[in-house]
Amino acid sequence: MESADEKAATGALLGDRYGACEEDRLAALSEILSAAPHIMDILTAVRDLGLKDAWLVSGGIYQTVWNVLTGRDLLHGIKDFDIIYYDGSDLSYEAEDAVISRVNDALPRLVPLLEVRNQARVHLWYENRFGRPYRPLDCSMDSLTKYAARTHAVAARLAHDGRLILHAPFGLANIFAMRLEPNYGYSNAETFAEKAERMKGLWPELTIVPWRATQS
Repeated sequence: MESADEKAATGALLGDRYGACEEDRLAALSEILSAAPHIMDILTAVRDLGLKDAWLVSGGIYQTVWNVLTGRDLLHGIKDFDIIYYDGSDLSYEAEDAVISRVNDALPRLVPLLEVRNQARVHLWYENRFGRPYRPLDCSMDSLTKYAARTHAVAARLAHDGRLILHAPFGLANIFAMRLEPNYGYSNAETFAEKAERMKGLWPELTIVPWRATQS
């Protein structure tokens, strides 16, 4: 078993964009997620429910890594586990609510922490809630490019043969470096600042890359 210092050293190595390759980071992430029982329960349930283009994404993944690297409880600071899927056959709230109920029934112990959303219908409610338009998405993974931080953009699902399938469009170095880096591909500075403040309070080791007003 790695000591706290050894875990920190491992994170520093994997967090160095040039000190480790992405294949090593993917292997390390797979090992961390596979060793977290509640993560595997979520991934197994989502797979077995047969939801279309379904993934566990964002905080439940990268914050689990941070907790492992810093020796904290696996659930420390995790506000929710975001489960996304993409089903354009029925964009009604009622259809989404039925899926939410199915997921809750499959994971009764985790219900307070589950957030399930159909990515095919996000554009229908996003502007009313957040005050800015949101284009229709093409698939679940399309949503990762719109997260406030590049660090947030990570997804996992479980294949029927037991393999973990991971997706991180901006790579995993920021996660292992415990570095929150803005995603300038989508204008979301306010959300980035809010999330950065909350996360810094929970993980003081976190490095925040400031959102710059203009990009060169």
